[in-house]
Amino acid sequence: MPVQAEEALMEDIMQLFIIRHADPDYRNNTITQAGHKEAAALAERFSKEGLDRIYCSPLGRAIDTMRYTADRLGLPHTVLDWTREQHPELFLPMEGHNDKALFQLPGEILRAERPLPTYENWHEMPVFDPVRDQMLGSVETIVRESDSFLASFGFERAGVRYKLNRSNPERIAIFCHAGLALTWIAHLLEIPIPLFWSGFWIAPSSVTTILFEERSANWAVPRCVGLGDTGHLTAAGLPRSTRGLEANIR
Repeated sequence: MPVQAEEALMEDIMQLFIIRHADPDYRNNTITQAGHKEAAALAERFSKEGLDRIYCSPLGRAIDTMRYTADRLGLPHTVLDWTREQHPELFLPMEGHNDKALFQLPGEILRAERPLPTYENWHEMPVFDPVRDQMLGSVETIVRESDSFLASFGFERAGVRYKLNRSNPERIAIFCHAGLALTWIAHLLEIPIPLFWSGFWIAPSSVTTILFEERSANWAVPRCVGLGDTGHLTAAGLPRSTRGLEANIR
């Protein structure tokens, strides 16, 4: 397909840009000086690509990242409380595992069992026994709020697909957090959540692009066409932060 035809096709399909906040200053609930440079580079990217709507976590580090893009594009933003990182059950310290949050548990634990978990049964893994009910409460909140959010744009979840009540070509940015983003993306793609937690990492200020692929008149299916993209940092000559990447980093 010619490049121009591909670009025209993308313009007709709804795209979600799930964005992790820039390099964080957790103590002060904002972003570092390096993070401000990252956020400015991100705004430069979207000034060229365009957005239709901007949503944001209520936490300071997400808001301070988002403001650069909102101001550059002259767009208002809407706060989505459910996109905050502080779903406490996803951050329960796991005794015996260096008190890591659930989504930061090492792959050597989450991938040790065979057969590997499915999207339907992952929560039955023994490692989650002490926190299963609380953990599922948080995940179910994210699932419920995600489905409601997407339904407002015409996409009604039905099993692993979305019934297409109306086409929507909008480009929508959501500024949020690593743990929330990884959990949400796994839900959208129907991937076992612990395998996604341990198998992928997204850098500060990175952009994950999910398009809602319409291959018939009645259905749309989320498809990831870019995970954790930091091309805006490369374009600005900025380094990629490794914040949140736990091992072998000097």
